[in-house]
Amino acid sequence: MSAETDKMELTERLKLIESMIAEGRRSTGRWGWTFVLWGVAYYVAEAWAIWGRSWLAWPVTMVAAFVISSLVASRMKHGRPATTLGRAVGAPWIAMGISIMTVLIALAVSGRYDPHVYIAIIGAMLGTAHLTSAIILKWKMQFACALVWLAAGVVACFGSQAVAGIGFLAATFLGQIVFGIYAMVLEARRGRQGEKTEYA
Repeated sequence: MSAETDKMELTERLKLIESMIAEGRRSTGRWGWTFVLWGVAYYVAEAWAIWGRSWLAWPVTMVAAFVISSLVASRMKHGRPATTLGRAVGAPWIAMGISIMTVLIALAVSGRYDPHVYIAIIGAMLGTAHLTSAIILKWKMQFACALVWLAAGVVACFGSQAVAGIGFLAATFLGQIVFGIYAMVLEARRGRQGEKTEYA
């Protein structure tokens, strides 16, 4: 009887863990817009930096994206209690955002804003944040995003400036914009179909 009880408890625990992972994926889906916003912000900053030739491009654009994200996020969180899993998934992204803004602003102000360096930094940090979330949530699509960003970081270390730039633009498109749209579509489907939509 004890073995059967232990088996039932284990089954219940596994179901709880699976439901927490599914909720983490759904939560990430609700935040899909942030991936799109930041992807577009990267494109705006890059275009401004190249065509406007201003060191202010990245700091101003990133601060603007941060303010927009914060305002929308505060409205989204209103009335929703924070969960441990939500904090665990959100923490790497917040830490990455603060770290990346600090380092990139310092590079811009110091005049050491080399494209290879900042693309490698962005690739490594975004790759790490995606990878952390992918491991926590067991989400293959987010794991693919991590690989895309890490590849962009590696390409920036070894490729020419043009190749590094192409890698960055491709990673931004695939790892931010496409992933964000994918997450939003899954969230919208889940909303229409109830809780049945699976996150691959």
